[in-house]
Amino acid sequence: MASLNYIAVEGVIGAGKTTLATALAERYAGRLVLERFDENPFLADFYKNPAQNAFSTQIFFLLERYRQLSRLHAFDLFHETIVADYIFEKDSIFANINLSEPELRLYCEIEQYLHREIPQPNLVIYLKASPPTLMRRIRKRGRPYEKRITEKYIETLVAAYEHFFFQYDESALLVINSDRLDLENPAVIDELFSRLAEPVRGAEFYNPDETLWG
Repeated sequence: MASLNYIAVEGVIGAGKTTLATALAERYAGRLVLERFDENPFLADFYKNPAQNAFSTQIFFLLERYRQLSRLHAFDLFHETIVADYIFEKDSIFANINLSEPELRLYCEIEQYLHREIPQPNLVIYLKASPPTLMRRIRKRGRPYEKRITEKYIETLVAAYEHFFFQYDESALLVINSDRLDLENPAVIDELFSRLAEPVRGAEFYNPDETLWG
């Protein structure tokens, strides 16, 4: 069994991060760390008026993610499995898209200072998905503040995530195309759990059995 004490699941809005992280935490009998996006008081206003509300939205997320992930030092990462549905670096992906140049300069100063206190995962699972798939999932779950999300914005995020993970080398990386995967299907989780029993070296692409495609 591969030694995986800290796993993080990443992907664009609607990729299935929380669903997969929750399932893996159950399988590993581990501690689940979920992003508290619904506690951000600026998020709904950001989708209404991005330019006016981007900085406050981003700083709230940055500080909340810092508070959550910096606490992981208090846990025994050698004997307890942690599964999170985000990595700290995701914050800068959104900041680079949403902030003006002066805002981004200030943001980067704060982010670089905080980043030093954050432990790195043993493994990051990146769930790829196409913009049409992501939009379909976003509409299906029906969160009120996500109704203003446009496909153009999702396309921008997909491009930014692809660029980020093409260069990512902070942890082992497993890339999974989730376009046709039902992550609520126990058989899908069974197969992925079996794959995680083997080491992931560097960056690897994993394509689950076609019989499990939705």
